[in-house]
Amino acid sequence: MGGGRYIGERFRRVNDSRGRAAGVDEGTGAIDPVTDDTTIAAADESARRWTASASGAIRPGSERHKTAFCRMLLDTHNPYKPAVIEWPRLDSEARDRLVALPIWDIAVQTEGKAKIRVSSYAEMIADPLLREAVVLDGFEEGRHKEVLSNLVGAYGIQLMPEPEYRRPRDPEWAFMVTGFSECVDSFFAFGLFALAQRSRFFPPGLVDTFEPVMQEEARHILFFVNWVAWHRRNLVWWRRPWFWCRVAAVWIFLVGERIGLARGAARGQSPQDNNFTLTGSKAVADIDLSPAALFDLCLAENERRMAGYDARLLRPQVVPSLVRLLRRFIRR
Repeated sequence: MGGGRYIGERFRRVNDSRGRAAGVDEGTGAIDPVTDDTTIAAADESARRWTASASGAIRPGSERHKTAFCRMLLDTHNPYKPAVIEWPRLDSEARDRLVALPIWDIAVQTEGKAKIRVSSYAEMIADPLLREAVVLDGFEEGRHKEVLSNLVGAYGIQLMPEPEYRRPRDPEWAFMVTGFSECVDSFFAFGLFALAQRSRFFPPGLVDTFEPVMQEEARHILFFVNWVAWHRRNLVWWRRPWFWCRVAAVWIFLVGERIGLARGAARGQSPQDNNFTLTGSKAVADIDLSPAALFDLCLAENERRMAGYDARLLRPQVVPSLVRLLRRFIRR
């Protein structure tokens, strides 16, 4: 995917010895001309590959497990700055296709909600390392919103007025809704993103600009599924059944939310599509991709994006397992 090249052209950032962004002036956002593509490519690679320093097995729920999934998120943070993204020029046809995507209001609002939900949960955490990791998670969700907001501004995409992003009454529930929702949406988004790259339905420069965001989503869901396993095992025994009930309730809520939005869209109630990651293959490519082929692509991309991180960490299972089951009954 040309990671070093597009990062060098679009983001101009590297890591210094303390893990902070370098190559960009903090006050003006000006690009440091001495930043070289080799260093930038190395920084991009460090965001995609990570192995825990501890040897041996990592038992889910253990202190070693917590340290591993927290350090994975912290150590692979990519310090790019949305303010210095150079959005490529689009011809009128490409811009019309971009504007026509039925996702922009929901995409911006989803990231805004995710930031406040994740950040609110971080305030409840007593463990210093876990809190640091969740704070970073919330920061990156907010940065995704900034990237999307800058994109719609650059291409003149009109958005509805954003709602007020309020602190949730139950931060843990909100954090779980965000995490499991990302597990669903990112799985299909990985496939659609790869399809958009291969089809060149949109200019490669525009698609490649979002590559760091897509990899961050892979890190987020990897962190989240490990948090779920660790958190459950560290609850007192009588609270564990209640936690599983909450997990089931989140899944029921997410299914109901998507069914409701799909019905509303069918009745013409909303121009936006929160199910786009499941249905949007025709909107990002000029080819007719079968459901079976899309499922195969999503599975392959999910595996590829997770492959660079320590194999001892748990991987998302629910959505890939359901898709593999459905795939058995669908022919190409």
